Parts: sequence; C-alpha cells; structure tokens
Amino acid sequence: MPQAPTDLAMEDTTPLREADYQALGAFRRAVREFLAFSEAGARAHGLTTQQHQALLAIRCHPGPEPMSVGELADSLLIKNHSAVGLVERLVERDLVSRRPFETDRRRVALTLRPRGEAVIAAISRRNLAQLSRGADILTEIAETARRIAPPAPAGGA
Repeated sequence: MPQAPTDLAMEDTTPLREADYQALGAFRRAVREFLAFSEAGARAHGLTTQQHQALLAIRCHPGPEPMSVGELADSLLIKNHSAVGLVERLVERDLVSRRPFETDRRRVALTLRPRGEAVIAAISRRNLAQLSRGADILTEIAETARRIAPPAPAGGA
C-alpha cells in the first residue's frame, strides 16, 4: 500500500529550484503518458490493464519457485480472492497455467503458457521502446531526486 508522507519530508527545508518543479512536472506527465500507452498496448492484445500487470508479475517473479496466487495478490496490491478470479480469466484464455505446489498443495503455482509468454514479450518490447523515448525525463528526475533527497541511513533501510 502507498505510504503517507512522513513528518521528515515536511520538515525538510532544502530549497527547491524552478528546475526541480519542472523536472517533477515533466516526470508526472511522462508517467501518465506511459501508463496510457501501456494500457493501450494491453487492450490491443485483448487484455485489461490488470491482466497485463499479472502476466508481467508472473514473468518477472524471481526465485526458483513459480509465483503463487498469494504472491500475485501482494504484487498487484489486490485481495487474494480478486487474484483468484484474475488467474481464472487468464487460465481460460490459455495465458497462464496453475497447479498445486508439490511442497504445499494448498498453494497454487502460476506459470505462463506459451501464448502468455508471447503476449507479455510483445507488450514489453513496445513498452520498453516507449520508455527509451522518455529516458531523458527519467534521467532528469533521478538526478533531481538524488540532489534533493536526504542521504539514506547507514546500513540501508
């Protein structure tokens, strides 16, 4: 879940330059444009945005085991029962397969079917090309954030 602003952010008195506001505004617009572009790409493949996000989450899941339905729900910030319905629709479209984990048959493992692999690859290629076109905005906002943000605590957090 998104976190509320902390008091620390409100106490920061680092002066912001006009260029900082410009970078933030350009980034916000670029994010919204990218999301609209990505949603259109998903629709072109007959997918909802959430179905596209699910395929991407399953495809990029790290680790030796496949993603579980619970992990998918966590990844998409949705309830477990919503993830179950989403997976059902993806299975019906032959994009995802599901099976019980061998180590815990109560958990359901998710893997992409060949059709799901092809669809997520096509959408991802298109999205990465779009991100490449906006790389300057991403670089600018990253530099601005590094300049403004307070240093991270030692040892990570």
